[in-house]
Amino acid sequence: MATLAEPGMQYEHCRANDGCKLAFQTSLPIGSQAKPDSRCGECILLLHGFSGSSEYFTRNFAALSKNHWVVAPDMRGHGNSDRTRGGYHVARLAADLRDLVAYLRTSRPGAEKASIIPVGCSIGAAVLWTYVELFGCDDFRGFVFVDQAPLQDRSPFDDWGPSKAHLGCFDEASMQAAQRDWIHNSADAHRGLVSSCLGYRYAPEPETDDLSEERRQRDEEFFTRISAQCDQTWLARLLADHTRYDHREAIEDITVPTLVMAGRRTGCFPLEGMKETVRRVESGRPGLARMSIFDSGHWLFYEDPDRFNSEVADFVDHCST
Repeated sequence: MATLAEPGMQYEHCRANDGCKLAFQTSLPIGSQAKPDSRCGECILLLHGFSGSSEYFTRNFAALSKNHWVVAPDMRGHGNSDRTRGGYHVARLAADLRDLVAYLRTSRPGAEKASIIPVGCSIGAAVLWTYVELFGCDDFRGFVFVDQAPLQDRSPFDDWGPSKAHLGCFDEASMQAAQRDWIHNSADAHRGLVSSCLGYRYAPEPETDDLSEERRQRDEEFFTRISAQCDQTWLARLLADHTRYDHREAIEDITVPTLVMAGRRTGCFPLEGMKETVRRVESGRPGLARMSIFDSGHWLFYEDPDRFNSEVADFVDHCST
């Protein structure tokens, strides 16, 4: 059953170049019903993570759409977008994003000149790095990368070991074990994802984590329900591609302002791994990137929405001046 749009948003869709329907939520009307709106000048493009959907940003839409056009796609194989037999590659998702950007440019008055700033969370960041590698940076005025390192696997190249790689899925053996869980024990895999991505679950701090049991259960049900909407075997195959993909050199080609957000209590990556993005961007362009560390987990946009919304809005305004 299709998921309804969040309050203040509406679901629309476009087609990828292979015919796949790509669903997305938009805060401004598109098509014949669209009228000029000053908020169209800056488009915040929110990209969810692995097994997620645009629904992830339920705590961000209202604040970010006050002064900006907000668009949040459901990636292929996720949310309300089509399930395809293939397409379980990060490069395919980057190509889908390019089709969406081209569609948005002609979707409403003023969109052709809009400054688009994508916010890539988890695999959403990997999709953006792949976009840079394949198509360059010209479509965007800036980037926000949220709690993702440039390479999940450990690697003998450039000293990429446990201090930088993914904490749980970092080589062929651990990746295949994760694949088996997603296919054969998917409910457990979904709960495991929650345990590693919410800071108060992965690294609890009882003195400050003032959350009721009802709230904790509600959070778990929210994320596990979204993960369960996906084809689990398809996800497992996407996981393999995502885990092996090395984006470090592609990041060095970024030529626009970059903000890296990371959770201090994430169960996914060490901070050193995420700091590598800043180092790589600045390797040829000092001062172009900066980092913001949250006192939360992988899903920091959900755990600390007020700070996330404020920092994203300020960064978007900075990129557009």
